[in-house]
Amino acid sequence: MIPTLLRVYWTALSRDRVAQAMTFLLPILFFSIFASVFGNGMSKTARVPVVVVSEDTTAVGRRLVDALKAEKSLRVRTTARPAGAAQDVPEVPIDRARAQEMVRAGDVSVAVVIPAGLDTSLARFDGGGNAITLYSDPSDPIAPQVVAGMLQKVGMTAAPGMLAKNGVGEFERYSGPLTAQQRTAMERWLPALDSLATARDSSGRGGLLGGAGGDTTGLGGLLKVENRALLGPKRDNAMVSFYAAGIAVMFLLFMSSAAGGALIDEVDSGTLDRVLTARVGMNGLLAGKWLYVTSLGVVQICVMFLWAMLVFKLDLLRHLPGFAVMTVVTAATAAAFGLVLATLCRTRQQLSGISTIVILTLSALGGSMFPRFLMSPGMQRMGLFTFNGWALDGYIKVFWREARVPELAPQVGVLLAFMVGFLVIARLLARRWERG
Repeated sequence: MIPTLLRVYWTALSRDRVAQAMTFLLPILFFSIFASVFGNGMSKTARVPVVVVSEDTTAVGRRLVDALKAEKSLRVRTTARPAGAAQDVPEVPIDRARAQEMVRAGDVSVAVVIPAGLDTSLARFDGGGNAITLYSDPSDPIAPQVVAGMLQKVGMTAAPGMLAKNGVGEFERYSGPLTAQQRTAMERWLPALDSLATARDSSGRGGLLGGAGGDTTGLGGLLKVENRALLGPKRDNAMVSFYAAGIAVMFLLFMSSAAGGALIDEVDSGTLDRVLTARVGMNGLLAGKWLYVTSLGVVQICVMFLWAMLVFKLDLLRHLPGFAVMTVVTAATAAAFGLVLATLCRTRQQLSGISTIVILTLSALGGSMFPRFLMSPGMQRMGLFTFNGWALDGYIKVFWREARVPELAPQVGVLLAFMVGFLVIARLLARRWERG
């Protein structure tokens, strides 16, 4: 009896394409996405976009900039067009104010400002001297840590002579002066150290300790670095807005799929035939379903963000205009997507399986499950093909970058294009019910 049951169950599975996809395809998809994000292979190819501004005109400042440009883990920019300039306007050196604008706009994750008199802070153990300033985008908390580590490393490779000189000064400050013989030996070796900093060996690695790559552990303190996240007021819990948006959009997709599935129930019960014979017609029916699911989605997102405001102190009221625009457009697009899934499937079982596969995959690629800054550049570009990725970008612009409503035009425009496309597809798929 048991062998017969096993044969029946395996035969049923072989005929159920949705169950096969849920059993074999979905785990492989998720494994591939998570392995690509958190595996070692992707971390070697990801490069942190960073702006470098040097206010130090000495050889030390120039060497530090060159060393940062040589780092394979960084994508360094030192010039850019003025804000709002046309494409034919030539690029100019970036200053501190322009660097802050670029970080706030999301053009780069980190801006490094090397101050004048940098040599005063090298190898200082008392916290004195001028500090290198990192202006960072809070939507990418990993980038400033990477750049800070790279700065400590290239500080060793760019100016080892200056580091040694200042280090000896600190030693003398606390332990007494060097002897005349020790000082003569030090002065003889310092120029040799600085010349090694600019040398290149045959493998292409520059400086005394090599170029790109390597472990920066233990180099903290060689350079004084201050990280300043460009945040607005009351933004100490900014990550709450990301998780509220990510979770809200993901469950909005599940709700839209389930609500759109009522069409399948109406087909099975015969209600759809009576509606089609009335004056409402298929166009009116789909429009009514879409408006209902849109309104339900707006309420769902509002409840999520109100809870975040009341319990986790999310600053919702100050961002209400941008939040309202993104919520209405996102809910409308998700509702249209739910209609596509409902008109595509023939049974509730099919809808449940297919929607689970599609929604979880879109959520992983679009950034609902983990931030997209953890992904490789290639996977981030893949996220641009998911409409929920654009929705999350819009919420991030509202809550993290203090974007005004007109600045949401790219995200809103793409979402509206997705919405129109989904509605057209749903209408075309629904023709089978009219023919039936």
